[in-house]
Amino acid sequence: MKTQIIAAALLAVAAGSANAADAAKAQSLMKGSDCMACHAEATKLVGPSYKDIGKKYHGDAGAVDKLVKKVKAGGSGAWGAIPMTPHPALKDEDVKVMVEWILSLK
Repeated sequence: MKTQIIAAALLAVAAGSANAADAAKAQSLMKGSDCMACHAEATKLVGPSYKDIGKKYHGDAGAVDKLVKKVKAGGSGAWGAIPMTPHPALKDEDVKVMVEWILSLK
């Protein structure tokens, strides 16, 4: 029993470290892009805050794929009339890391 508790605790610490590493990577990718010109973590700028995006898509199983496509293609209408510019040069795997972090901010 004691071994199981220790193993569970180690897994929880490892998961927390992975989440922290993913968050740091996502934030680094965002700072290297133009995302921060229109978005902030907790406040609306030109576009919605990352937390508002996380809340809106919370529980949507297809949100990651949907939002990766939206970031790459751009678009308007989901948050008002101001369009989001397309970002076709961003790598899909990088956008996925960023989107997954955003969705964790609910």
